[in-house]
Amino acid sequence: MELFFLCGLILFLSLSLASLYLLYNHNSTKGYRVPPGTMGWPVVGESLEFLSTGWKGYPEKFIFDRLSKYAPNQIFKTSILGEKVAVICGAAGNKFLYSNENKLVQAWWPSSVDKIFPSSTQTSSKEESKKMRKLLPNFLKPEALQRYIPIMDTIAIRHMESGWDGKDKVEVFPLAKRYTFWLACRLFLSIEDPDHVAKFAEPFNDIAAGIISLPVNLPGTPFNRGIKSSNVVRKELRAIIKQRKLDLADGKASTTQDILSHMLLTADEDGRFMTEMDIADKILGLLIGGHDTASAACTFVVKYLAELPHVYEAVCKEQMEIAKSKAEGELLNWEDIQKMKYSWNVACEVMRLAPPLQGGFREAISDFMYGGFQVPKGWKLYWSANSTHRNPECFPEPEKFDPSRFEGKGPAPYTYVPFGGGPRMCPGKEYARLEILVFMHNVVKRFKWEKVLPNEKVIVNPMPIPENGLPVRLFPHPQIVAA
Repeated sequence: MELFFLCGLILFLSLSLASLYLLYNHNSTKGYRVPPGTMGWPVVGESLEFLSTGWKGYPEKFIFDRLSKYAPNQIFKTSILGEKVAVICGAAGNKFLYSNENKLVQAWWPSSVDKIFPSSTQTSSKEESKKMRKLLPNFLKPEALQRYIPIMDTIAIRHMESGWDGKDKVEVFPLAKRYTFWLACRLFLSIEDPDHVAKFAEPFNDIAAGIISLPVNLPGTPFNRGIKSSNVVRKELRAIIKQRKLDLADGKASTTQDILSHMLLTADEDGRFMTEMDIADKILGLLIGGHDTASAACTFVVKYLAELPHVYEAVCKEQMEIAKSKAEGELLNWEDIQKMKYSWNVACEVMRLAPPLQGGFREAISDFMYGGFQVPKGWKLYWSANSTHRNPECFPEPEKFDPSRFEGKGPAPYTYVPFGGGPRMCPGKEYARLEILVFMHNVVKRFKWEKVLPNEKVIVNPMPIPENGLPVRLFPHPQIVAA
């Protein structure tokens, strides 16, 4: 009898789940002909598949599997992170989304972002991002960027001396994160003591992993660790902000030395100054955006230069010519950066094959048609860098590493999108270009290297990361040894 009852219960639950599944996946939102696809299971949707293809090292599989199955028109529906999502692919899809910013679509972030970056002003991360974009231009315009180059070179030299010189073997990814975070701390907060920077950096790995994760706030989950770590960093930032206010009052700090001073001394259009917590929120977001993606790019530059000796030799030749043109102790300047054309083509090809930003979300602010299907207001949209970066129609032989793709006019519009596009293109694109090229200059002029693990797996969570941190064996150039 108990066995009969148990079998009946299992049958009942199975039928109930099947009914829920069919209801959830019904192909029409009442009155709409929505894109083809599946929403997966209730609540969970297809989040696990979306995340797990990245954990396995091929995030593009989630996109291309569904495009081949559902979407000759380059649009399909799914459910990610608890939301109904229309994934719009290809160059035409990128153009549509970027061109309709604040017309048909607007910025959107998963709820995990607002939990990990809670605003002290009770506004959404979307509103905070708008405010941040108004603050940044003074610090990211060409004149300011030119002033940053010697500072970047100084930090890169110190970084190489402390983390690379005299070592037979290093792990590149943690070192690249240390370099880009050190730069962000120096340029945003005027912090450059390596011990202070190292202590400050520890929680940031958890924050980055928690941003794009299932929003399950249970002990031990990435989301929970992200929330805890953001609180730790926010507390540290408040102490730094309090000290800066005292230093500004005593004349010990400059009013224009960095973004922190600017935030403390700049009022909004209503004459209000930001609170300490508001500034801490914004600096936290800047530190995440200012170092994570660039550290992934630097790491994969090292990876591909190890795998492609002919590319390494061409980069080395270009960088050595610049190094030889400098007087002893002379730092890099804007003119030197302009000479690094081939090196930047290499970095661009690296970011095509391993985009630090896998894609981005938007939200439909009104109903619209795309590809013959209707996307309802309130649905989320997702664009994927890999839908063009690894598409043979956009880049012939997409798996081949070919820096010449970026010569002349470069790729067709809307096909190369490592920094996004349109009004929401990453405002730090030029800043990232400088820190990547300064890193390339300093590492290539010192070393040649080889990978310790030839077939090391790459995990995407949410950025590409070599599973073991990319250990490499270093071979210093003779002139460096002699020095």
